[in-house]
Formats: sequence, structure tokens, C-alpha cells
Amino acid sequence: SGSHLLLQILNGFCRIMPHTYVQAEPVRTITKDGERRAADKILADLRSTPAGAIGWGYVDATPENVAFLCQPGRVNYFIYRDPRDMLVSHVFFATDMHEGHGMHAYYQNLPDFNERLKVAITGIDRDGLHMVSVKQRYEGVFQWLDQPAVMCIRFEHLINDRDVMLNRMLEQVEKTGYQIPTPREKALEILVETIQPKKSKTFRSGKTGGWREHFTDAHKALFKEVAGDLLARLGYEQDNDW
Repeated sequence: SGSHLLLQILNGFCRIMPHTYVQAEPVRTITKDGERRAADKILADLRSTPAGAIGWGYVDATPENVAFLCQPGRVNYFIYRDPRDMLVSHVFFATDMHEGHGMHAYYQNLPDFNERLKVAITGIDRDGLHMVSVKQRYEGVFQWLDQPAVMCIRFEHLINDRDVMLNRMLEQVEKTGYQIPTPREKALEILVETIQPKKSKTFRSGKTGGWREHFTDAHKALFKEVAGDLLARLGYEQDNDW
């Protein structure tokens, strides 16, 4: 959902702010084996991030996590993406790019992309497989959108209005009182250099709105049935007439 694009930008931060580095591993809520980790383990991981390090991860906006992450002087970014593009990306990634993905074998056994996308929309809970629906996936997004101390970034804005969004991200840092030593124009130039989607292991097309090439009328109807007004609530559509 854009995490690797954000990660490239955070690595760029290390070139414009001295004495910073990005943590090698993310803090995860769900293990690579698909198991949900205990809340105290996640919070312990967040607390263990050294001073001067830039942490990243896939965590929920629980009261404990928010209380720790949103302390004064901290800068937090949350990135999210059009659910339709996210689903298409998920299916390609789980089927073709990551053999260790929990859904890889199941997707491989389905006849085609259309059937895989249907499962991605509805979720699944049988035969030892558990994956939530697209509506449930995005419940956590709204929790972060409600946090005033978190800068929430649409993947699409970062792609289509890149320089404006990068400038806002730098402004978010300086709101803490910290002055970025690199001149703004040079800092933006460096950050633009660091954004190289093709170097991401999850890169496929790097564009927005690609879902239109994959969603049939049946997929649209199923999405609307499962997700309700999700797209309107996120601001991607005005209503369900799309």
C-alpha cells in the first residue's frame, strides 16, 4: 500500500539530516507466518528503536501505540492507497512475486486473476487460511486518519503531486522545532533522487488507477457489496456510482 515508496523517502531523509539511519526491519503486527503478535511485544519493538533511528512498520492505531508514537517532538507518517489498486497489487504480489506469502499456494490453485481478485475482496476463512475482507483491512486506516499528530499521505498524491507532498513532509519535521540543515531546494532534489520505484521488490507498474484494467463489472459489484461506502469515506469516490 505504498510502504516501500515511503521507505525510499525515509532513506533519503538520512542524506539531508545528519546522524540518522533507517531501521533495517519493520515493526510488524502480523508475522510473516500470518500470526497476530501480542500488543506488548509490538509496543516493546516500538520502544526499542534507538534515538536517531527512523523506525517503520505495519502497526495499528491502538491507544498504547498512539500514546507512544505521538509524543511531542516525534514525527509520524502514515501512507495509504486506493483500496482497488491495493487489491490488484496484493494479488500480483502474493501470486507471482512472493512464494512465501500465506495466500501464494491458494492463489496459484485458482484458475485465473479474476477469481483471485474476488477472494482478495471478500477475504477468506477456511482450510487454515484467514484473510480479512477489504473493508476490514481499511478499518485501521480510519484509526490513523483520526490522529492529529500523524501526517497521513495518500500514495496517489505522492506519485502525482510529488514535490508538494515531499515539501509538506519536510515541513512536518520542522514543526517540531528541528531545523533541517540541508537547504530546502537541495533537500527536495535529494529526496526526488531516492524515489526509484523499480528498485522496490514489490514494484510492478508504479502508477495510480491501474485497477480499471483489472476490475470487471462483477468485481465492481462485489466490491460495493462487501465494502459499502468505503471509497466515499476515504475520498476516492463521491458515492458508490463508479
